[in-house]
Amino acid sequence: MHFSEYQQWVKAFYQQQNWYERDVFRRLAYLTEEIGEVACAVRAIEIGRERPDEIEQDALQKKANLIEELGDVFDNLFILADKYGISIEEVIAKHQTKFVQRYQTERG
Repeated sequence: MHFSEYQQWVKAFYQQQNWYERDVFRRLAYLTEEIGEVACAVRAIEIGRERPDEIEQDALQKKANLIEELGDVFDNLFILADKYGISIEEVIAKHQTKFVQRYQTERG
């Protein structure tokens, strides 16, 4: 599936769940929450959770959790972009161009 197809799928799914209509400030709060969950997943992989009330996950479970949390971040980014009429392909293309121009100039 291409980014644009996934972005449209996420939009339709979020609309079906009545999540899409939430305002952008709430969406930013969700994004922030999900980024925190990514940080927890990375911490679990790198240094452990050190929580006596949690069962230690194995490496595959930790990786699966990180994948899940990264997906939640992507979904929130895709919805936020969609609300402003921005495709993910446009974001990627402009971002890549910015870096190519910036760092070719420094080296050049």
